[in-house]
Amino acid sequence: MSMSQIDRYFEHHGPAYKWYATGTIMVATISVVLSTTIVNVAIPAVMGAFGISSVQAQWISTGFLAAMTATMLLADWADRAFGMRLTMNVSMAIFLFGSVVGGFAPNETILTLARVVQGAAAGIVQPLAMIMLFKVFPPDKRGAAMGIYGVGVVLAPALGPWIGGVLMDAFNWRFVFYLGLPFAGIAILLSNLFLPGREEKGPLPAFDFVGVAILSVFLAVLLSTLSSAQRLGWDSNTILLGFVVSIVAALAFIGWEMHTKKPMLDMRLFANFAFSSASLVSFIMGAGLFGSTYLLPVFVQQIQGMTPTQAGLLLMPSGFAMLFVFPIAGRLSDRMAPAIMIAVGMAIFAWSSWLMSASDVNTAFWTLAWWTVISRVGLGLVFPAISSGSLKVLPRHLLGQGSGAVNFIRQLGGAFGVNLLTVFIERRTIMHADAFAATQTSDNSTTMEFLREVAGLVRASGLPENQLLPTAASFLGQSVVAQATNAAFQDGFLVVFGIFLLALLPTWFMWRARSPAS
Repeated sequence: MSMSQIDRYFEHHGPAYKWYATGTIMVATISVVLSTTIVNVAIPAVMGAFGISSVQAQWISTGFLAAMTATMLLADWADRAFGMRLTMNVSMAIFLFGSVVGGFAPNETILTLARVVQGAAAGIVQPLAMIMLFKVFPPDKRGAAMGIYGVGVVLAPALGPWIGGVLMDAFNWRFVFYLGLPFAGIAILLSNLFLPGREEKGPLPAFDFVGVAILSVFLAVLLSTLSSAQRLGWDSNTILLGFVVSIVAALAFIGWEMHTKKPMLDMRLFANFAFSSASLVSFIMGAGLFGSTYLLPVFVQQIQGMTPTQAGLLLMPSGFAMLFVFPIAGRLSDRMAPAIMIAVGMAIFAWSSWLMSASDVNTAFWTLAWWTVISRVGLGLVFPAISSGSLKVLPRHLLGQGSGAVNFIRQLGGAFGVNLLTVFIERRTIMHADAFAATQTSDNSTTMEFLREVAGLVRASGLPENQLLPTAASFLGQSVVAQATNAAFQDGFLVVFGIFLLALLPTWFMWRARSPAS
């Protein structure tokens, strides 16, 4: 029996090879994770640069997540067709191209397309990392490996937003696109040294072009429909048609994958009840995690007036908290039932979101930072457990498919989380603004006192008498909008709280599915 390429690497490098392979995929993942999170700090600046609304701007984040989601299921096929090394090299080269185009984008359309290109490459890289870890570590060490790998992965969101904020304040928002370039270049170099080529002989495995096309239609149509619904009206013909097309595409994708001989997403995975439960937890976690990660930098810049550097600094302590939690959680996930760790982590994240729902313009920087630290402690417990727990229950021949599927489902949740929370906050802002404005009448003594005080201040600055009342009324209007926006963000954090509480139900199913085997 011929020796596999990975066995030959172990023979050449010794037991240390598993760490060389882990380091290689860690650097590659850092470059793509940087781009997943860092751009959120730049959203307010991009809105100002191109004169676009928050719903248009969120496509810079959602476009990346949607493309990432669509390509995640390709990782297993690409690994079998071209080998880990070539797949990683091509993916990182495409990612480099998208990053450069994003940095030079002349308008929001090109910028969004660049983010789609970046996301398409990133979607292949992350499942490859999990596949490689499962190839070089024995089953009883995989949880610990996920924990150590996670340390590198969380360094990116810990330091990235702060470094991106510094670059924005020193130069401009375009430089955040260049931050991942050095890591991508190093990843290509290391891939050629430590990642195996194609193992399988013979012709390339069949590619599910139809499945990819249907999935892309589903994601593009549904996310764009959700984004446009507020502007066009939820009951407009265009929006209703979009929802119909999305439902048909989703059903067509499931039907196609169940009956094609070479499915991109093997539906046999979901016959395993423990894996199905873990997948549902992953979807909910993705929605809450990416939604809250999008909300926080935008909130502190729009409501509290923080600079991009300050917004990045706010996220840094939470990243270092994850550095501490991840290795411990990884080791625990090899010894404890994953469902227990997931339930505890989800409850902690939900508690953090509940605390965040009380934040306003007066909430102190370190209070917000501490609440964010709490959320990331919860996430640090969930991530290794959901990654190893969902794959432990699968036979070896489905590991590649399972890795792609669980990442795909988490990213799908993330794409929906960002999109729906943005739409939700826009709707709630309008609702709160209407409610607040209705109370601003001449019968409201607080309002009249406010107008008199503002008029007195502007009179002292030398403004003519005939402009005092219009100026005071304009300031009142701005105050109403600011209060309405703050209230809408508070509602958004409450929704995230509810999402994570909801995840406890499938976690319980996951526990019940595992208990007979324990």
